[in-house]
Amino acid sequence: MKIGIGNDHVAVEYKKQIKEYIEDKYGYEVINYGTDSTERFDYPISGEKVANAVIKGDIDKGILICGTGVGIGLAANKVNGIRCVTCSEPYSAQFSRKHNNTNVLSFGARVVGIELAKMIVDVWLEGEFEGGRHQRRIDMLEQIEQKQRDHII
Repeated sequence: MKIGIGNDHVAVEYKKQIKEYIEDKYGYEVINYGTDSTERFDYPISGEKVANAVIKGDIDKGILICGTGVGIGLAANKVNGIRCVTCSEPYSAQFSRKHNNTNVLSFGARVVGIELAKMIVDVWLEGEFEGGRHQRRIDMLEQIEQKQRDHII
């Protein structure tokens, strides 16, 4: 499995630790789409890069980290086909996979401690979409995206 990871300047250390954690625990390839500098960096850049890589199939899932996880997650969600969840605890991460089939996870380096971040990543990576009644809602989300594409085009 290939996981894309993106971040801004606030989350450089978190990105390094989460990347290493995933590689060591799961053996997944983790591809860096973020910055390695602590100089100011605009989070929409890496949010969009990771989201586009998911949509193109270059990676299987994406993980995004900024100060709160909110801004970078919003950037990812602007890309059609992305279902990014911003989490500060494992329960939402787990059910976002089970019920919403999220393909991108975001969290905040200023919001959660690194060990909690690892727990969030674990339940999210290990979670599986249940399908069934939940697929109907995913289909509805895709219909909203299609309406937007039709309106803009």
